[in-house]
Amino acid sequence: MKEFIRDKWLYLMMLPGVAYFLIFKYVPMYGLIMAFQDYKPHLGFMESPWVGLKHFERFFSEPQFGMLFRNTIIIAIYNLVFFFPLPIILSLMMNELRRERFKRFVQTLIYIPHFVSWVVVVGIFYMLLTTENGILNELIYAISGKKIAFLLEPEWFRTMIISQSIWKEVGWGTIIFLAALSGVDMQLYEAVRIDGAGRWRQLWHITLPAIRSTIIILMILRLGNFLDSGFEHIFLMVTPTNREVGEVFDTYVYTKGLTQAQYSYSAAVGLFKSAIGLVLVLGSNWLAKRFGQEGVY
Repeated sequence: MKEFIRDKWLYLMMLPGVAYFLIFKYVPMYGLIMAFQDYKPHLGFMESPWVGLKHFERFFSEPQFGMLFRNTIIIAIYNLVFFFPLPIILSLMMNELRRERFKRFVQTLIYIPHFVSWVVVVGIFYMLLTTENGILNELIYAISGKKIAFLLEPEWFRTMIISQSIWKEVGWGTIIFLAALSGVDMQLYEAVRIDGAGRWRQLWHITLPAIRSTIIILMILRLGNFLDSGFEHIFLMVTPTNREVGEVFDTYVYTKGLTQAQYSYSAAVGLFKSAIGLVLVLGSNWLAKRFGQEGVY
């Protein structure tokens, strides 16, 4: 009690975060029982009939399951391979900047896209890529004499999704890595410079080991959202012509749950996604500990 009274202001500052997770993360988990019910809003959770694994069996037997799983996995792998390393690389590049005023200017410039909504981002790309007076398409037409239907052709869909994610979020992703880099002891750099190490040696032997634990923890947390493709982003980009490569679990849940009122079925799909994320987090955390690295817990 004495420690609680002594640190009362710290606990008070913690309350909004605790309240957020309780209200928006833990309390809604009670609704997962819908996945095992034939949920009826007028009956509620307690009175709706139980159906066991019926909705999971239906989901796995759906003809669309293979397409949804393939599209979600491919976009998730693209994000992991192309998007995740870029904030690290950009942070390392910015850490080499010596003029603080220029460094702060660059940071501000790359943070701004994060605050732009996906509606605006997709609108900007539409203005650039549409075949009807799109700026980039007009330039391509002036050079080659033909236009490319970026927004309609399926082969361009995933490239545009990853490109938009990189443009919008890669700058914001550097915040944690730059914070980790700011804690590196500068005496270590001075010591290796005395030993004759160049910039690449300093990067390899000092900088990267200093942020290795941060990279591993963020990778583990990223795997927890591995199948979250970003509903709003995908939904705005999907068209009837690219649906075969663009339809993912998130948009499928929206279609079945909200537009068709199949609440229990969509809850089962969401629970399936969450279960995979949990397995990936537990597995990656175990591997990190196995190789002597810090895990999330």
